This record gives sequence, structure tokens and C-alpha cells, in this order.
Amino acid sequence: MAGHERGPIGRRAVLSGAAVAAGVAGVTMAAGPAAAAAPAGRREGRYAGKTVLITGATSGIGRAAALAFAREGARVGFCGRRERLGREVEREIRRAGGEAAYVRADVRDPRQLKGFVDGIARRYGGLDVAFNNAGIQTMKPITQQTLEEFDDTLNTNTRAVWLSIKYEIAHMGEGGVILVTGSTNEFVSRPGLSSYSASKGGVSGIVQSAALELGPRIRVVALAPGTTDTAIVDAQRALNPPMSDAEWERQKAAWGEANVDAMKRMARPEDMARAALALASPDMAFQTGVSVVVDGGQLAGL
Repeated sequence: MAGHERGPIGRRAVLSGAAVAAGVAGVTMAAGPAAAAAPAGRREGRYAGKTVLITGATSGIGRAAALAFAREGARVGFCGRRERLGREVEREIRRAGGEAAYVRADVRDPRQLKGFVDGIARRYGGLDVAFNNAGIQTMKPITQQTLEEFDDTLNTNTRAVWLSIKYEIAHMGEGGVILVTGSTNEFVSRPGLSSYSASKGGVSGIVQSAALELGPRIRVVALAPGTTDTAIVDAQRALNPPMSDAEWERQKAAWGEANVDAMKRMARPEDMARAALALASPDMAFQTGVSVVVDGGQLAGL
């Protein structure tokens, strides 16, 4: 997340808004009391009878979203590259009485991605909501980043979103919703985030154009999180002096206090999952073609 340096971590970019990226790499913080109160698989709820497809749901925001949609009664089909984590999420939903299907698929591979989308649609008889969430981040100065790293970022974060939408449209009827994980780095950036900011800016353009093409039949909306505590944040730990797990957690908490002016903490994946539930719901039926910032007031304080 771009902005002036105020927090205790010496390099603000270590905990940038790019840290929202999705389930290809991420960890889930403990859910709050509201999230923990209901089992993930209850069959009533505002998404009962609906099919929700999620990319990059083996961890982080994607994992939290899979659990949240299942908790609200949805049939959840999701993908990710890490099979062990994917099977764990699948089992967690099923143990709670929900319906979920994990497919190992790499969104960078068009054949795997199309196979995943088509397979989930066949299994559940179509798609009601698609959450294109998978993403990665490389944080390096332009002079140090390789062309391969740049291409990988754009292929994962931007091209895969375009392909996903292309494949999902055929399986959606009237009232379908396509969500995309954007970032506050669509709007502001930091040194080292050239490829990431470019990829998320591209996502914004895709969302706008797709909304114009598909409206009023299908809504298309980007969820643009601020700094979210996932593994992308934790991967930056190596850039700081060695510290214990407890010290790192305190460092992150202090960073949120200093840099997220309104809410005084970085987001949890569950915060973004709840935002996704709201954006995909009929309550937001007139919203399309926009990036909705959910950042705890982080941009407002810059």
C-alpha cells in the first residue's frame, strides 16, 4: 500500500497493499467471534442453492471466502496449485455439512483453467457467482526484476482474470455475478511494485469493460483490499531483522496501528470474505464496473 512512512517497520513496502493477493499464496488469521459462530456448511443462508466458483482458494482471502460462502449455503467449487491445502479446505467445509469441490489447477495454464471452470459448472449445473481471486506479487525494483517475473505476475493476476471471465460467462444466467480481487495498488503504488500495480490496474480495466459488455445480465465488480495479513505479508519477514513469531506478530500489529489510520489494524482475510459476500448479494444489484476499496481507511489517511 503506498503512502508515507510512519510505522515501526523500516520499509513500508514490506507490508504493502499488494499483500492482499489471493489464495495462490496466503494464510488465514483467526476468525472473529461472528465468523466462528456458525458452521461453514449450514444449508440455509443467503447463498443457499447457489454455486460459487473461486480461484486461488487454498489459503488467504480465497480460503476465507470459500468458507464464508459455504457457511451461507453455497456449493463451492475452487482451485489452487497446492493440493494438500486444497484438500484441507474441502474437508473443512464438508465436515461442517457443506458442499465443496477442490480441483488442482494453475490459472496461468488456459487448459487447466478452462477445465476447472467447465468441470465445476457441469458438476453443479451452472455458475451463480465467480470470484476470480488468485494472484501473486513480486516486490523488486524494475532494475532487479526479471522479465520472467514480470510476465508471471501479469499472467497470474491479469491474463488469468480475463481468461476466467471468458470461460465463466457461458455458464452464467441472468443475475450472475463475477467478482475479481483487485488491490488498492490499482490507485497508488510503492517502489518495487511496478509489475504488481500494472497487473492490478489491468484488472480494473477488464472489470470496467466486462461490465459494459455483460450488463444488465451479469454484474462485474472488483474488490480492492488494503493491506491484508496473508502469507504475502509474512514473506516479507526475511527483509527485516530476525525475530520470533511473537515479535513478528507484534510488529505487524504496530504497523497496522501506525499506518491504517481509521481501523488501526491491517485487514484479516475474513474481512475481505465478508466484503465478497456483500458485493455478490442482491443487495448490491445496481453495482457493476467498479473497484470497491475495502481498506480500513488506509487510502483516506494518505
